[in-house]
Amino acid sequence: MAKERTVFVCQSCGAQASRWLGRCTECGEWNTLVEERVAAAPKGGGRAAGERRAAEPITSLATATERRSSCGIGELDRVLGGGVVPGSVILIGGDPGIGKSTLVLQALGQLARQGRALYVTGEESPQQVKMRADRLGITEDTLLVLAETNVEAILEQARAVEPAILAIDSIQTMFTEQFASAPGSIGQVRESAAQLVQFAKRSGQATVLVGHVTKDGAFAGPRVLEHMVDTVLYFEGDRGHSFRILRAVKNRFGSTNEIGVFEMKEQGLQAVANPSALFLAERPVDVPGSVVVASIEGTRPILVELQALVSSSSLGTARRTTLGMDHNRVALLVAILEKKMGLQLAGQDIFLNVAGGVHLDEPAADLGALVAVASSFLDKPVDPHTLIVGEVGLAGEVRAIGHAEARVREGSKLGFKRCVLPESSRKQLPSLRGVELRGVASLNEAWEVLF
Repeated sequence: MAKERTVFVCQSCGAQASRWLGRCTECGEWNTLVEERVAAAPKGGGRAAGERRAAEPITSLATATERRSSCGIGELDRVLGGGVVPGSVILIGGDPGIGKSTLVLQALGQLARQGRALYVTGEESPQQVKMRADRLGITEDTLLVLAETNVEAILEQARAVEPAILAIDSIQTMFTEQFASAPGSIGQVRESAAQLVQFAKRSGQATVLVGHVTKDGAFAGPRVLEHMVDTVLYFEGDRGHSFRILRAVKNRFGSTNEIGVFEMKEQGLQAVANPSALFLAERPVDVPGSVVVASIEGTRPILVELQALVSSSSLGTARRTTLGMDHNRVALLVAILEKKMGLQLAGQDIFLNVAGGVHLDEPAADLGALVAVASSFLDKPVDPHTLIVGEVGLAGEVRAIGHAEARVREGSKLGFKRCVLPESSRKQLPSLRGVELRGVASLNEAWEVLF
């Protein structure tokens, strides 16, 4: 019989210590070490000698065909790369109350039309799940609900039912009898997830794990949890707003650049087919500091509004506050604006916001951010029918961007009559009916066109 030993495990990063410490030596967090009992691995553990596999040449391996099952939700299929792959493990995380359980139940309700689906709830009763299903209009008999937190019992039921997809809500409430610590601990989360991943790979049943996140936005539990699964999705958004953004940060079966946009309604989450129109729905007209830029999220162009507010500072050091853009990137752009265009911004508080809660991390929004700050400082509004895209270098030059034609066409659909873009990108574009293309090679040329 394997002997048990006691270790102290950090509930933040998973580091182990032989004795209790007030502060974790790995992540620096205080009072996170919890005592856990760990069974020592038996000698010669692993596969039996007869079960061990021999190495094979890669040329002799058969190529597996990738079959996908559509979730019936276009935005979710887009983020997953076209649908759910059999045997894959998907981890979905987000803030409490943002709609993780609603999205998973909606997806299972659609997939249940193609075969059996098993929804395991560890936080709610079956009656609570039924109330949500009634609100979402889910009536399929092939969607089964199980209230259980024991992983062994869940796997036994999954073997008997043989669902096409299994959903666990949430992984932090699960526990396995092979581990002595309490549910929700680092060890339990890791071991429970490991058993579910192993079962998914052997049976070919797709598995969805719902995970809690910490106040920093990362998944609660060990970081190894993200490495064990095939796809990691984050549900972003503010509960004060009606729309949500689903973003893939890891995907073995698709791109990690795609996003899905949803709107929370009484009947559940509704996919937004045209997110650009949603983000620009409440845009003010002829107001200084407001410009529209075109961002590329995966293969989809999205138009968002950049808002800047510049006011004189009453403090010794002016503030630079940004929401939705990298703070260091904005500080660099402000320095370019001061040096190349002569704007005295050292004593000005600058606030920059990406309306709608979207996060812009591509350099194509540089020119739009500069123009928004200058528009607010000069108190001169930008033409509301003008779309601005372009990367700005430290010498004040406007550099070429990718997917220029897709950006311009998206702006044309929403009624934009003019697009200010890099001159090198304009030369590669065909003439588009109804859209005036104004190429600029430097900030000085952009100023002549806009102001």
